[in-house]
Amino acid sequence: MADRRGQLATRVRDTLAEALGATRTRLSAAQAELTAGRERLARVRRAASAVPERVGAQRDRRLAEIDGRHATRITELARHAADAARREAPGCAGADWPGWTPTPTRRAEPPGSLRVGTVRIDGVEPVPALVPLLDAGHVHLAGADRGGSDAVVSALLLRAVGRADPGAVRLIGYDPEHLGGGLAGFAPLGTAGLLTFVGPGGLGPLLDDLVEQIRRINETVLAGEYGSLRELAAATGRRPEPWRVAVLLGGDELNRHERGQLDRVVRAGAACGVHLVVRGVPLPEDPTVTRVVAEASSALIGGPSGLPVRLDPPPPAALVTETCREIAAQVNAGPPPTPFEDLLPPPELMWREDSSGGLTAPIGEGPHGRPVRLTLGDYPPHALIGGPSGTGKTNLIFAWIGALASRYSPAELEFYLLDFKEGVSFARFAQGRRDPSWLPHMRLVGINVNTDREFGLALLRFLTEELRRRADAAKKHEVTKLAELRAVDPTGHWPRIVAVVDEFQMLLAGRDVVAREAADLLEDLARRGRSQGIHLVLASQDVRGIEALWGRPALVAQFTLRIALPKALRILAERNDAAQSLPRWHAVVNAESGMAEGNEVARIPSASDWETWSGLQNRLWRMRPADAAPARLFDGDAIPRLTEAPDFRALAAPPDGNAPRGPVALLGEIIDVQSRSAALRLPRAPGRNLAVLGTRVDEACAVLDAAARSLARQHPPGTARYSIACLDPDADPIARTLYDDLADDAAWYDDETVGELMAETADGLSGPGSPHYLLLFAVDAAAGTLAARAGRRTGLEQLRRILHDGPERRTHVLAWWRGVARMRADLGGPAARTDQIGAWVALDAHGGELGASLYPGTGGPDWYPRPWRGLFFDRAVHRTGQVIIPYGPSR
Repeated sequence: MADRRGQLATRVRDTLAEALGATRTRLSAAQAELTAGRERLARVRRAASAVPERVGAQRDRRLAEIDGRHATRITELARHAADAARREAPGCAGADWPGWTPTPTRRAEPPGSLRVGTVRIDGVEPVPALVPLLDAGHVHLAGADRGGSDAVVSALLLRAVGRADPGAVRLIGYDPEHLGGGLAGFAPLGTAGLLTFVGPGGLGPLLDDLVEQIRRINETVLAGEYGSLRELAAATGRRPEPWRVAVLLGGDELNRHERGQLDRVVRAGAACGVHLVVRGVPLPEDPTVTRVVAEASSALIGGPSGLPVRLDPPPPAALVTETCREIAAQVNAGPPPTPFEDLLPPPELMWREDSSGGLTAPIGEGPHGRPVRLTLGDYPPHALIGGPSGTGKTNLIFAWIGALASRYSPAELEFYLLDFKEGVSFARFAQGRRDPSWLPHMRLVGINVNTDREFGLALLRFLTEELRRRADAAKKHEVTKLAELRAVDPTGHWPRIVAVVDEFQMLLAGRDVVAREAADLLEDLARRGRSQGIHLVLASQDVRGIEALWGRPALVAQFTLRIALPKALRILAERNDAAQSLPRWHAVVNAESGMAEGNEVARIPSASDWETWSGLQNRLWRMRPADAAPARLFDGDAIPRLTEAPDFRALAAPPDGNAPRGPVALLGEIIDVQSRSAALRLPRAPGRNLAVLGTRVDEACAVLDAAARSLARQHPPGTARYSIACLDPDADPIARTLYDDLADDAAWYDDETVGELMAETADGLSGPGSPHYLLLFAVDAAAGTLAARAGRRTGLEQLRRILHDGPERRTHVLAWWRGVARMRADLGGPAARTDQIGAWVALDAHGGELGASLYPGTGGPDWYPRPWRGLFFDRAVHRTGQVIIPYGPSR
């Protein structure tokens, strides 16, 4: 029992020991797990505590990236907005007031929006806040603070007038509360008609006028072709109407009619350039209305919930006044001319027009931006241009010639131009040293002809002869008009001719034969020229005092096209005073003989400055036909040269080497359309001698020098003799030069040997002999010597015999007497016959001195001496004298 009990205890003990060991093992394992769990918990807790920090750092980094991108985008958007604002409001439309100055847009370009303040965004530059006005809409101002509204009004108006062309913005002020005080700084604009004030109670008429302006513009300017003035300007490059801005600053409640008119202006005004800037007057809801709620220094653009804006300070009062004063001065000085290129067709269309039915070309721009055209044809046939000095006659002529010459080729149109005033403006139409080009259409250019009325008369004679030629051709082909003649005779040369005479009153001045004949020829050309394509354009400062036009209503009536420049008198009809209020660079064009209902106002481009005209002329010159020749240039102040005269160059000795029959002595240049020389033929016939009469040494010597050199050009060396007697020391240089140039064929005589010349020549008249020319300089100075010489005949008697018998024996006297009376004395006294003097050139000898013995008729020629001019008369050729210009020194 005890063993069992012991065994049982041992087993229990063993079991308990095992259990205790297992328990301890499990406890150790549990403790190890507990320790591991605690470590894991600690790690988890540590990891969990690190997650928020890491996530927060990542979140912060992400947010920082987002903020950076947002700030960059905001900055970029702000920069784009600022750039867009600068493009929309360039120049003074968006500039700050310090350093602000007007910057007008290019012609017809809309000024864009106008700055009133800035939009502030943290961290970026302020962005300009703009308000659309001109060509865009209207502005309505609200807010309790008047100062903010005044700042917006003054900023908008100053930027508008500064951004547009001077005079292109017109303001109308209605300020019944302060009687215009709100626009006081803009008052200088009133002196140029750019600002008008409407008094209390005048709102209704003001709105009526604005509505009428809108109606007129829609009806006559836009005329259904364009939707707005802005669209018209973009398409044509012209803006025919100004912007009209009505500034309404308060007033009484509007009645029904005023409300209706205001609504019409809001709806239709912006398209017609009529705009409202309103405070204190309600405007209807419309997309064209921009609402600004202004306070002291801030505003909301777009209404109470609109964009917040910090307003710019108002422009300095001195800046407003000075700017308005400068703009008014520019407007009062007159608008600048339009570009000359506006008158010209595109280069590819030049010389494409046909002149058969007439000549039509624009002369300038009309009030509505459309070209004003001038026509010369069957009606109107001729033009009369008038305007005081400095009003632009020359410029208008240049513009008209350029517009015609660019459309019609030289085969269709020819010009003859004559300028009676002093100056060389028209010389550029001919070939010159500065510019070798010339206008291919120009056939004649006469300048500085104020003392050479004979040249104008010569032009009229030339045109009359051309008229006769065309009329004969028309009769031959049984037609009456130029267009018909050109149709039946296409191979003929029948261009239209336009003859322009500037200051034509000089041609008709006085009551002498030149004025009478010129008036007769003008009347004939004006009456008959239209049917044959010959058109006259006469320009003058004033036609009131032209005596030759008195009693000739038919002449003036032919000039149905009248062009009146500013302040022109008596060009338009008596009661038509439209020219009196014209600004500079403008003209009244009237094709109805000056009647008021025919008035058109044209803005004339600047065409006469060198660079402008040269560009067109060089282009047309390069297009000229192969056989084109430059125009003849006659300069009344220039002295022609013998060696340059075509007639002198054409002279030559006979090819057989013999002396010519009837040689020609050239004396000077005829004042004529063609560049011809006054020629004295010296055949073997009685009286073929020349007398030069007057005291002007240089001119007398020039006549004899030219005569001798032209004769020498026709005689081979050794076939003619030249006896040169110089009896005036002042003539010695020219006579000596001539003697040296004639070389072996010349002999020299002075006051001591001139008697021998007379005796030898008289004794040698027994046979024909070789040609002998006596060139006697101041022959009257030898009268005493010749009269005192002993012998059967005195020297004077020998001179008379030479004059009488010499020409038939090929001996001719070309002598200079220093007075008509001295010549008569040498010829035998006051009663002596002068038949042996077949030709003479009078210099400073008056017509009355020449008398009936030298000139047909009674009283002598109608000749008034003037420097470097002579009257040439040849009994065998002339019925009246020819005015000539002696050739200048040969070297």
